[in-house]
Amino acid sequence: MKRAAVLGSPIAHSLSPVLHQAAYAALGLAGEWTYERIECDEAGLAGFLKSRDDSWAGLSLTMPLKRAVMDLADDADTTSREVGVANTLLFGSGRLLVRNTDVAGVVGALRDAGITRVRTAAVLGGGATAASAVAALGRLGAVEPGAITVLARDPARAEGVVRAAERMALRIATAPLPETADRVDVDLVVSTLPAGAADPFAEAVAAGPAALFDVVYSPWPTALAAAVAAAGRTVVGGFPMLLHQAALQVELMTGAEQAPIEAMRRAGESELLRRAAAGGAGE
Repeated sequence: MKRAAVLGSPIAHSLSPVLHQAAYAALGLAGEWTYERIECDEAGLAGFLKSRDDSWAGLSLTMPLKRAVMDLADDADTTSREVGVANTLLFGSGRLLVRNTDVAGVVGALRDAGITRVRTAAVLGGGATAASAVAALGRLGAVEPGAITVLARDPARAEGVVRAAERMALRIATAPLPETADRVDVDLVVSTLPAGAADPFAEAVAAGPAALFDVVYSPWPTALAAAVAAAGRTVVGGFPMLLHQAALQVELMTGAEQAPIEAMRRAGESELLRRAAAGGAGE
């Protein structure tokens, strides 16, 4: 039996098991692979990794582990090294290999919504997901100096995002989060803030011209998403990003040539509807 899991803290409401297990079923691997949620913080990560046996194929990593795992890896792909964060770990021949599928997940989610080019953007939040969002925006064309502004409660804490941008030859600007209303005259606003944290900026973003990508997927819609949708502009939620990054993880972990993304989408959407009906929260 091959094993995989999603690690983070808190982890109880992660949607990843639903997506990965749906993929295993569609690929005919349901009896051969398992995928579970495991609560793990930064202090426990090294010990957890050392204790795994040969039955383990890989891990999905969520907060607060995406940066911490970089110091424990034996090998990292180019995207992980540039961004400075990884959301995927593969166990291979006694070595720990980390990959970043979040960047491709953001690009895939935006392209699904018809957003194939971005010239200017504002990113709300300065953490690991913001770094991946900046990388994705660069891939979509926001490459001119100052084309991307990262707004954080404390801009000094966005230093990791700034360093990541420099490694990708992107010259981004930073600003305090309260300046959001002055920074949303852009093509796209990306909110990497937790559920509810972007609510105070909903009116300001909705008053601007930008489309919105909000990484929250449950509860949905957020106040920010609802306000921008009511203004008649494109809104992309966090579920498509989660779906696309998970599909790439399935391919990396199982060796499948192509993940069954539609089966994964149906399973994820069904679970989100069930949670909404039950009044449950997301990850």
